[in-house]
Amino acid sequence: MAKVDWPAAEKRTLIGKRIDRIDGPLKATGAAKYSYDINRPGMLWAKVVTSPYAHAEVSGIDTSAAEAIPGVKGVWRDTEKEVRYAGEIVAAVAAVTEEIAEEAARLVKVQYQSLEHQVVDTDAALSKDKPSKKDQGNVDDAFAKADKVVEGEYGLPVITHCCLEPHGQVTEVRDGELYVWPSTQNVSRYSDRLGDAAGIDQNKIHVECQFMGGGFGSKFNFDKWGSIGALLAKQTGRPVKLMLERDIELMTAGNRPSAYAKIKVGAQKDGTLTAVDAEVWGTGGMGGYGAPPIPYVFTKVPNTRLTGKGIRTNRGGQRAWRAPNHPQGCFLTMSALADTAAALNIDELEFFLKNVSLTDRPNVYAEELKIAAELIGYKNKAHPRGDPKPGPIKRGLGMSIHTWGGRGHPSDCDVTINPDGSVEAKLGSQDLGSGTRTVINIVVAETLGLPLQAVKVQIGKNDYPPSGGSGGSTTVGGVSVSSRLAATAALNALCEAVAGKLGAAADNLEAVGGEIRQIDKPENKLAWKDACALLGVNAITKRGTNNPGESQKSHLIDDGVGGAQIADVSVDIETGIVTINEMVAVQDCGLIIDLKTAESQVYGALIMGITYSLFEEAIYDPRTGRMLNPDMEFYRLAGIKDVGMLKVHMMTGAGYDERGVIGLGEPPVISPGAAIANAVANAVGVRVPYLPLTPDRVIGALQKGGKLA
Repeated sequence: MAKVDWPAAEKRTLIGKRIDRIDGPLKATGAAKYSYDINRPGMLWAKVVTSPYAHAEVSGIDTSAAEAIPGVKGVWRDTEKEVRYAGEIVAAVAAVTEEIAEEAARLVKVQYQSLEHQVVDTDAALSKDKPSKKDQGNVDDAFAKADKVVEGEYGLPVITHCCLEPHGQVTEVRDGELYVWPSTQNVSRYSDRLGDAAGIDQNKIHVECQFMGGGFGSKFNFDKWGSIGALLAKQTGRPVKLMLERDIELMTAGNRPSAYAKIKVGAQKDGTLTAVDAEVWGTGGMGGYGAPPIPYVFTKVPNTRLTGKGIRTNRGGQRAWRAPNHPQGCFLTMSALADTAAALNIDELEFFLKNVSLTDRPNVYAEELKIAAELIGYKNKAHPRGDPKPGPIKRGLGMSIHTWGGRGHPSDCDVTINPDGSVEAKLGSQDLGSGTRTVINIVVAETLGLPLQAVKVQIGKNDYPPSGGSGGSTTVGGVSVSSRLAATAALNALCEAVAGKLGAAADNLEAVGGEIRQIDKPENKLAWKDACALLGVNAITKRGTNNPGESQKSHLIDDGVGGAQIADVSVDIETGIVTINEMVAVQDCGLIIDLKTAESQVYGALIMGITYSLFEEAIYDPRTGRMLNPDMEFYRLAGIKDVGMLKVHMMTGAGYDERGVIGLGEPPVISPGAAIANAVANAVGVRVPYLPLTPDRVIGALQKGGKLA
């Protein structure tokens, strides 16, 4: 009988190879339909009305003028009496055209009583909550005994998720059942509680999302716009399309919390870290605030103290942003450590290698740092802090290391083998664009000994076997195991059915190269289609279920990865402009199913990391409480000229593959901010303490001189 264990390297025909996404042609030709592309017969357009005030009481909402416009078919008014941030949705209208809906939304009259607001997050004194504290060892004594104590202030601002496909959905009520086509990273669980909000039984809600354009942790729930769309569809009896406009998307659809810190590091003169003391503050909006982990990765520093202070602000709420709290903890920690190395006059790479013994995976980090250094040509480019070469263009290197979990989530998958030889894999997962369909295809085809095109992958509907949401880098592990288990069970059932024909025991049969053959007598075989024909009229359907704990014990999946990144930058000290020359990322993630899509994940993460390092910042006006750049002109993302040369090296083979599959979506986006900021410090000789590294901040740091404490 076929085993569920991952095949040995010499027996893999598809797993670990560079394989194109199977949905690539659909996206490249425009045939892929995203939520915005869904157009139902008789569909209405919905537009929302938002509060211009950061904090206010709503005393009345008058939609009469909007309802009087020909073509307006439905309205929705919020029952909440308080708005807590500018951009919060208070009403909506549905009309026969988008233009009519926009005009009607402008005519909705909302009466507000403005209240005091607060949007500043850079001052720790604004924190009103009880600070969190975490102590280890004897911090004060360690600092007293340290050969060198280095102090610094660092910070990174609130940034938005900025999904290029905004949040929203098309909703339709038909025969008492609700059909939803949302942009979501959680197909199977999207409808949780939506039935309560819409007044429709949970088992009568059908969700479909075949393609979606970015979520990054912000698209798990149906949200207010989901319930508005459902209620308008129910009210009007017609399908309703509600997709957020860009300004509303940036104000209300989720952000990554800020983090500012005062950090003190103690070290011996040989570079050994002995103590870290950090006071951190920031905001995630009106909710609570969890301090990022400091020291990050270097968790075995013997003496540490972390004090966290949350600042409640009248901004849109935080949502999980690709590796929640890790980019913040990484930037703050690695900046402080690089400053310590510079204060000790120790090469940064030497300093990091010296202290990887204080991490949970010292050998892995040492290997990854050395590979990254080799790829970027560290020996030829490295210099002490401050590029000594004449001229305004200064060049520098900086590095960072990071970690993440990534264990696969619970997932069910059905694999069907039909009598005509066709194969179908079906599960309620979603593909965020990372290649989930392709991974499932590879696993099932590899298991059954078939080419990729012999397997049809069906995902994206909550009517299919349930699979977890795509968050925490859990999807690849979850779907790989469930599809492997299902395909193995289906194959074993097929072997049972054809064993008599081959005159061999079922457990002595295997599927290889489109054939079912006897293991110890390979010439005794049946072509795949001939073997399936023996099923008669009955297809085989088997379900595989990933139980994360059991799968980890059997090494199908695992958790805990590491990565190292080095950035090579140039800085014009006359203009303050930072240019990325090159970035190198070395990453492990256990057994890689598709090397091409794995590398693509890292490339995408580097681009996203460069973006938040150099450009992204949600800027709020303290006086009005409004976001000043809720658009794609002043809320900048990196363009092709901003990226530079990117190199990716995946850690594979012995020591990695046998761990099983581990998620990759989060980890490579963690380090870019730290690596780039450290490279800028190495280039210009002073620390630019706050992201993004805009020209004004670079010039400001140079003017201040940036002396280390």
